Amino acid sequence: MLQHSKAFFSYSVTDIAAVENFYRDILGIKAEQTPEGLSLTMSDGGAGFLYPKPDHQPATFTVLNFIVDDIDAAVDGLKKQGVTFEQYDLPDLKTDAKGIMRSEGRGPAGIAWFKDPAGNILSVVQESAKA
Repeated sequence: MLQHSKAFFSYSVTDIAAVENFYRDILGIKAEQTPEGLSLTMSDGGAGFLYPKPDHQPATFTVLNFIVDDIDAAVDGLKKQGVTFEQYDLPDLKTDAKGIMRSEGRGPAGIAWFKDPAGNILSVVQESAKA
């Protein structure tokens, strides 16, 4: 029924001005304030909407994934912009010193998680190993 509909992502944040700067200036996404919140337009035509919520609680899971060609270059570039990557040392989830969980033949080649100013979890994902 919905296979031909357009979809968009949406989640709450604390401070629209702070997240606007982050998404626009750090991540390079087109961001436009509206009376209801912050409209995001991705270069591939995807869209998102962030809305202020006074009792916002950050998601405890990844709300937005960015597919990248080179996980190391993406992490290095975001770190230069001041982004801090999460570090995990769990039985099924371990990141290296850069904050990247590297695949051992299953799943994506690499994934690294970071948070927006409202504490929501985002990631960069390299789907397959570079040739």
